[in-house]
Amino acid sequence: MEFENSSEKPLYPMRINKYLANKGFATRRGADDLITRRKVTINGKLAVLGSKVNEGDIVKMVNAKGAPKLSYFAYHKPLGIIRSENSEKEPDIILPRELAGFFPVGDLDKKAHGLVIVTNDGRITGRLRDPQTKPEEEYTVRVRGKLRSSFRAKMTAGVEIEGFKTKPQHVKILGENLFAIALKEEKSNQIRRMCVALFQEVTDLKRTRIGTVSLSGLKPEEHRTIEGEDLAKFLKSLGL
Repeated sequence: MEFENSSEKPLYPMRINKYLANKGFATRRGADDLITRRKVTINGKLAVLGSKVNEGDIVKMVNAKGAPKLSYFAYHKPLGIIRSENSEKEPDIILPRELAGFFPVGDLDKKAHGLVIVTNDGRITGRLRDPQTKPEEEYTVRVRGKLRSSFRAKMTAGVEIEGFKTKPQHVKILGENLFAIALKEEKSNQIRRMCVALFQEVTDLKRTRIGTVSLSGLKPEEHRTIEGEDLAKFLKSLGL
């Protein structure tokens, strides 16, 4: 199989695993596996880990029938397991059998639950991390005890956490100990740290939306296909 030119203007030279991921054929890790198994050529020569692709190079898959159909799912990650591409110590998501061959994208710690995007489109990972394309994420948060009267105003204005001040946030109070927050920042445990700085302890953290995709009542470990107009809006929001 030979890859066609993309409508986007990528930056070259580009590492071969990134190139394959951008084309939607595999994740970078999956691409490394294909390269190790001698399944990828560049200008007729077998690629090796770390090979670079230049504009105009011909990249082919050896004995491949074609790129797989790209599919996208909304999945409700339950409590007690982690969704992190940087952790090797915590149990990772075990997807339902019908999602075999797909991979979850983005981080969500084991004390949180809620929406995770599952796909076989390797382009999505970078888009969900890049500050230029990362969509807004929304969470519902429950705290121990009642929210302080000044909580919303202070959270909305931005909070000092360990020498860093968060950007202004959109916050909606849903109950005496429950609120919703939408943000784009990527600080570790940011919501919990913001609450601690305001003398509130988080007891439940649920991600309910990523960009245009919502959890939409999915129970833990349930999933649904993102398709049609919903998929078109989601991909457009990522610049795809």
